[in-house]
Amino acid sequence: MKKAATGSASTQRAPTVCDIAAGAGVSRATVSLVLRESPLVHADTRARVQAELKKQNYVYNRGAANLRRRTSNAIALVINDLANPFFAEFATGVDEALGERGYVTLLGNTGESPQRQQAVLASLMEHTPAGLILSPAEHSDAAQLRSVLGPHLPVLVFNRKIEGGNWDFLALDNQHGAELATAHLIERGHRRIAFYGGHADSSSCRQRRAGFEKAMRAAGLHARKEWMIETKPSRIDSAASTPALFQGKHHPTAAVCYNDAVALGLMLGLVARSLRPGRDFALTGFDDIPEAALASPPLTTIATQPRERGRQAAELLLAQLGAAHTRFRQTTASAQLQVRASTPPPTCT
Repeated sequence: MKKAATGSASTQRAPTVCDIAAGAGVSRATVSLVLRESPLVHADTRARVQAELKKQNYVYNRGAANLRRRTSNAIALVINDLANPFFAEFATGVDEALGERGYVTLLGNTGESPQRQQAVLASLMEHTPAGLILSPAEHSDAAQLRSVLGPHLPVLVFNRKIEGGNWDFLALDNQHGAELATAHLIERGHRRIAFYGGHADSSSCRQRRAGFEKAMRAAGLHARKEWMIETKPSRIDSAASTPALFQGKHHPTAAVCYNDAVALGLMLGLVARSLRPGRDFALTGFDDIPEAALASPPLTTIATQPRERGRQAAELLLAQLGAAHTRFRQTTASAQLQVRASTPPPTCT
């Protein structure tokens, strides 16, 4: 009687790189190059190795390989508000630029919650990314972030600077952009101008408010506190908060909005009050998301080219990889005024 086989498909030893090398008639180093998608392997040899990999059902454990080599082909991207069209465009730019350099993007969204941000980052760090691009949640704490990121991970922070973080920083020219938008409304003849949307404890909102106030002072105008309206930086909350602009005896004739989403929401809120945006009330946005040009009326805004900013963020982070990094750098992206139909002169003074 023959002895029954003790092995089965489920208990057989998984094939190794050495098995693949023997089957394909190549060296172990050549198999490793094929697995890492190196361009150094001849096409015929590559095809032979790939055929052997398929024949032996070899599964490449990239995570283990990364640990062995202390490298990774993944970059983590963590966004504070992926529902905001600006950040959707920004993330697309990041992913495009990383893909062109052979990296994949690990995406996380925090919804403006520092607690959620810690959990998302902890999960992403388990994949040992080569670096991180972070658009931080409001009230982010540098010490808490450092506790999960460690001291050596290459990091690029975008848009909101984290005090004490000492990470490379890509900033938007928030103050100058808001100053341009405000000066444009003043040139159109507006004197009663509000700043609408955003949270005053957000660094980007503080900078945009500062630009607004600077332009108002330069024109000899007063920035009225009751017309500095805070809302979530979203269309829905902006629309719902519109009545706050029209409390009291005097009303503004124009508003510098925190971002395009806020401006588009304010348009809806104005229509609900039987006011026509671009005729009865002037307003500007910030970002120049694709929808801004298609709004009714088309939105005057500050163009920051979010997809290009994503590509720029990716390039700045990749420049850190493998480089001696002795000092932290800040890069400020320019902002330009894009004039459209939402900023007419006031109908009355």
